[in-house]
Amino acid sequence: MAPQTGRRVPTNAAEPSSRRRRSASAGASKAVPRGQPAPTASAEAPRRRRFGALLLHWYAEHQRDLPWRHTRDPYRVLVSEVMLQQTQVERVIPKYHEFLERYPTMEALASADPAEVRRTWYPLGYNIRPIRLHGIARETVARYGGRLPEDEPALLALTGIGRYTAGAVRSFAYGHRAPILDTNVRRVLGRVFHGTDGRRVPASSMWRLAEAVLPRRRVYDFNQALMDFGATWCTARKPLCLPCPMRRLCRAFPVTATTGRAKPKRQP
Repeated sequence: MAPQTGRRVPTNAAEPSSRRRRSASAGASKAVPRGQPAPTASAEAPRRRRFGALLLHWYAEHQRDLPWRHTRDPYRVLVSEVMLQQTQVERVIPKYHEFLERYPTMEALASADPAEVRRTWYPLGYNIRPIRLHGIARETVARYGGRLPEDEPALLALTGIGRYTAGAVRSFAYGHRAPILDTNVRRVLGRVFHGTDGRRVPASSMWRLAEAVLPRRRVYDFNQALMDFGATWCTARKPLCLPCPMRRLCRAFPVTATTGRAKPKRQP
């Protein structure tokens, strides 16, 4: 299996411009398999509920034991989410521990020298991230006494926090019913509900779907399950389609092992 990557965050004003360009170039959605009528919202509700139940059942057996899942501290959640952007999980784990040992609190990070923060971050790459994280820490200390706010507008007002990171903090630290949408989540939802990997579906539609599939309870587990499922089973190149618990729901089933695209249906 290919190395598992962390978060790859889609369209957001606070994220790197290269990702914004990729999202902006996405075209129209392939909503349903060819020849089938578009489902109504009421018709999709049972599918969404079934998806959630299957996903949580899968997660109970296959969830990954990751260090940032042993805390609800908003600062530690933020550090993990920023580190996981475009970086393999295996590389993040030791650096996560090292970084928090050196900067255990928001105040400690805010008062640190930016150059030293950047050196501590090495060799994770994407070195704008530690500078942004340091800036968030300084702004949080100055405006909120060192504790991240939990409402979405206040989080989005912090320079360097986009919609995905805000949703992750609200869901994983504060327990709010907040959607998340990174590359893995987009792929899973796109395949199951649209018959494509989601890159051709407008970001606004994918965010609405990410919110619509949220269960009323166990939102933390559900969002973590979405990311685990996309990172380990519903992968870009070699998804595990045959044993997949979503195969009866998935509009992209089966996906080819080499391209990650749905196989064309045979004409009768």
